[in-house]
Amino acid sequence: MSSGYPDETPYQPRRRPRPPEDDEDGGSFRPLVYLLLLAFGVALGLGAFYVATRNFGGRPGAPVAGPATDPDAKPREAAANVPLDVDEAEANRVFEAAKGAVVNVDTVMVKRDRFNDRLQEQQTGTGSGFVWDTDGRIVTNFHVVQDYTRRQNLSIRVVMADRSAHDAQLVGVAPDIDLAVVRIDPARVKGKLTPLGLGTSADLKVGQRVYAIGNPFGLSLTLTTGIISALDRTIESPTGAPISGTVQHTAQINPGNSGGPLLNRAGRLVGVNTAISTTTGGNVGIGFAIPADAVNQVVTDVIRTGRTQAPDLGVRLYDEKKLRRAGYETGVMVAEVVSNGPAAKAGLRGISRSVTGRITPGDVIVGINDERIDATTDYQRVVAKFRPGDRVRVRYLRDDEEQEVTISLQGV
Repeated sequence: MSSGYPDETPYQPRRRPRPPEDDEDGGSFRPLVYLLLLAFGVALGLGAFYVATRNFGGRPGAPVAGPATDPDAKPREAAANVPLDVDEAEANRVFEAAKGAVVNVDTVMVKRDRFNDRLQEQQTGTGSGFVWDTDGRIVTNFHVVQDYTRRQNLSIRVVMADRSAHDAQLVGVAPDIDLAVVRIDPARVKGKLTPLGLGTSADLKVGQRVYAIGNPFGLSLTLTTGIISALDRTIESPTGAPISGTVQHTAQINPGNSGGPLLNRAGRLVGVNTAISTTTGGNVGIGFAIPADAVNQVVTDVIRTGRTQAPDLGVRLYDEKKLRRAGYETGVMVAEVVSNGPAAKAGLRGISRSVTGRITPGDVIVGINDERIDATTDYQRVVAKFRPGDRVRVRYLRDDEEQEVTISLQGV
């Protein structure tokens, strides 16, 4: 019977070769090879150890001449620091002039320790602030003290530049513009209340150098520098209301900088740092500050009455989505005018319905002063720039005809 192989030899399954027996040629040579390799490895390790200890003076007989230590060693002579250049001197001058007015503003929880029944303090939030006047008032961001306004077991603590801590009371808040005023007892800080100089923000220029001083991550009195990179930005307040006219800058600010001052090279306040644009939680070179002109007005309102008034035309707007579905491609429609309000006195009309059921559209606001109003966000942004009592020119459409009227804004 054929196996199918060409040479007709029977099929033999392949077998693994057997290891040589001790009595076969070369069988007694393998242990000797192992011993030689082991000896070579040990010798190599001992040689490396010997070289290392000789090089580092760890063994007697090191080749380096003389002892490793010198009891007569003296500090090297150091050269004095080079004089500051113009930019460095300016930054240092701004810092030295303003640092005494910059403070920490912390929220603190007082609770009783369940083990020893003692009262203990726990910091729940921290931010920055600055001295506004000699009567002990401190300006900061609303969101720095926001928890205090919502919880009963918190207190506000102000830490001055000399690291002395003082309990503070809340004077008032302006949540829609993210500002707050707190006050410490001036009698307890005699000689330490140096109000920060105030500048203007309406005349700021892109490219202008600015300085931020604050307490990022709780590290007090930290200075960063940058430039104004854009003006008239709009950001969102803690309440969701737009804050218009904010200053965008490149001075690094991080958590803890909130409420700290943004200064010009004269050391005067041009903004209050309030937000960063980031995807990581840290600074990426874009910070925002509430402009000093708005700060000046809002803080004054809060000190006078404990709150601030927002500018208002005295109108309620129609839902924007419904307005677009109705075929109005731009502008905002007045749904209702407040009785005896500024818009009503100026003759603006809201949506009305006749006795027969016919609906008459309200006036469509398309411009305020020289700015176009295309959407509700435009309306909110533009109106927020003004103060109660300001007079503005309002352009609106009625029966497809554009008209204009001057309105004095009220405060709400």
